[in-house]
Amino acid sequence: MKKYFLTAFERNGTNILNETFEAENDDQAKKIGGEKLKEQGMEEHTHRCTAPEGHLVLFHR
Repeated sequence: MKKYFLTAFERNGTNILNETFEAENDDQAKKIGGEKLKEQGMEEHTHRCTAPEGHLVLFHR
């Protein structure tokens, strides 16, 4: 399992979500990250999910 990093921001740059979670691969991380954002009502905020290697798995501006 790899540790992924999920972050969401307000328009002014304020960080409103910063958490980690584990997933087996990038596809699963994208799904889990999207679900977490939806649960917290943040899917329309600017957000990103990064893999432990540093690449983006999920991004919305």
